[in-house]
Amino acid sequence: MTLYLAALFLLLASALAALGSGRRRAANLLGPLGCFLGCLLGLWAAAAALFSPAPPALRLPWSVPYGAVSLTIDPLSALFLLPVFLLGAAAALYGRGYLSGLAGKRNLGAHWFFFCLMVLGMALTVCATNAVFFLVSWEIMSLAPFFLICLHHEEDRVRAAARTYLFAAHLGTAFLMAFFLILGHLAGSMEFSAMARVAPDVLRPFAPALFFLALAGFGVKAGIVPLHVWLPEAHPAAPSHVSAFMSGALIKAGVYGVLRALTFLGQLAPWMGQTLLAIGILTGVLGLLAGLGQGELKRFLAFSSIENMGIVFLGLGLGVLAAATGHPGPALFAFAGLLFHVINHALLKGLLFFGAGSVLHAVGHGFMERLGGLSKRMPFTAAVCVLAGAAISGLPPGNAFFGELLIYVGGGMAAMDMPLTDAVWAWTGVAGLAFIGGLSVIGFTRAMGVIFSGEPRTDDAADAQAHDPGPLMRAAMWSLGLLALSAALAAPFLFTAMLPAARLLLAGQSTALPVLPSATIHPETLLTSAAIIAFGAAALALVLAFARARLLAGRSVRSHGTWDCGYIKPAPRMQYTASSYAEPMTVLFRRLLGEKRRFTPPEGLFPATGGARFASETPDRVKDGFFMPLFSAVLTACDALKRFQQGNLNLYILYLLATLVILLAIALGFAS
Repeated sequence: MTLYLAALFLLLASALAALGSGRRRAANLLGPLGCFLGCLLGLWAAAAALFSPAPPALRLPWSVPYGAVSLTIDPLSALFLLPVFLLGAAAALYGRGYLSGLAGKRNLGAHWFFFCLMVLGMALTVCATNAVFFLVSWEIMSLAPFFLICLHHEEDRVRAAARTYLFAAHLGTAFLMAFFLILGHLAGSMEFSAMARVAPDVLRPFAPALFFLALAGFGVKAGIVPLHVWLPEAHPAAPSHVSAFMSGALIKAGVYGVLRALTFLGQLAPWMGQTLLAIGILTGVLGLLAGLGQGELKRFLAFSSIENMGIVFLGLGLGVLAAATGHPGPALFAFAGLLFHVINHALLKGLLFFGAGSVLHAVGHGFMERLGGLSKRMPFTAAVCVLAGAAISGLPPGNAFFGELLIYVGGGMAAMDMPLTDAVWAWTGVAGLAFIGGLSVIGFTRAMGVIFSGEPRTDDAADAQAHDPGPLMRAAMWSLGLLALSAALAAPFLFTAMLPAARLLLAGQSTALPVLPSATIHPETLLTSAAIIAFGAAALALVLAFARARLLAGRSVRSHGTWDCGYIKPAPRMQYTASSYAEPMTVLFRRLLGEKRRFTPPEGLFPATGGARFASETPDRVKDGFFMPLFSAVLTACDALKRFQQGNLNLYILYLLATLVILLAIALGFAS
């Protein structure tokens, strides 16, 4: 606990030091340096707590009613601290280089102040064990990103994205306050330990309401469909190191909240698993289908984050369904798989957003249709993005493959031993995971191929000044890449490290870590075998590539044009575009996605150059069809109330008296 508190103190101190520096260049040194060192201390503390026989705890009195500074680093908290501090350190290192050109031009002191607060708030959130203190920490974590998104506040889209994020954050908090008020009333205390001990008979009538309140409140932060609308807006608008942390770590706070809430609900019911499973499939499939229609790289990565949250909730649904129907072995596989995916997604998505930031830093934008051929000018960035894209798609030997493998095995094992109705749900989850994996491969081959392969489509991509990032940005990318590779190589060891957290979820309460019955398939053996096969195949491919290069080393290389169907003057615009590559899938689901097309066909036997036009757009139907009309209705209602704002003091006093009379009448009515 001492190391953890030292990390929090260092984060707070560096935040204040950066704020005091203001616009001076020192702000871009003090902020990231203190954040980096604080996160390293936090990593040490989290790793020590993960293997500690007794969870470190701290409780201090607080004058706030029902509140206390109550912190515990149990296995679940320690596991979620890892992506917080890992990405916090990497983003600080990357951000130092990414923002170097803005030093002295913008108030980077305020930027780093809020960045350190965001990391600090999330580190407190995942360890808080008092509901009041948890909500305060949650608000610190939720409000800080608003100011980080607004770094380029002069742009309309940035301000709109920040407002959308702020509204979503407060909407989620409203649901969470209701959740904790009901649960605290039933427990007679705001301490998590008391909430976990509520008698089943007392809890049972309120369990459905509590489940959906927690799912709504935490689901907003996690970005599950249909509560995801803030995520595709905020990630592209924020600086890339902020996007990396928000996608890799911040949205995991929503996952952590749902997992922690489930430990308060006692005996889980099969319908809870089915609900989570349906939400996971819907989120994963719709997230990637919508992402296939996006033309901007960071916006596509934002939808990919939604898809990966779908995988996490799909695994959680399978685990809850298996546990509720008396299958602890398969439930353990599913829970361990989703926890694996939380860590793996944090590493890979942070790396991908760093790669996207490198493209923006070098070219000035991330619009796929205007890029192409960047692998020749940015070979390091291209290699990192392609490998990370392949890994996050679940392809072996990438680290994301091993988490998804555990979910596959857990779902299959449970389905073979369940009643028919539950088995259909389990097999649907397995099939949904496979479909999501296929869509992910299409999405990342589309994005990486269009951006890095072929020839430059515009002068932006052909600019000779486009180059790989500087040493600090490259070091951050190297660190996450090596950690992702290590996570794949050490998959059996990581399973052992995650076992206490998976057991905690299976127990349904924070006080017991049961000894589980042996599974039909031993997890460590499965992961070891998969790692040997996957890395053996990768090593064989490398050997063959090296042998080919050696055999061709002494031969002359001749250059020939490719077959062009008789057309003697090919142009870069004849290459596949991002839209044309994804068209088979977007056409198939066009009605679901609401894709909009604008097409001007060529005219005449010899059409004029530039006369024909084709453009497609895939809107967010949930945002445009539900939330925007809702926001408009609220705005209209607020406008209607403006007539009461007359600025007349006598009228305001009259309103107050009328309110007091109404409240007094209500109180007398209850008293009688």
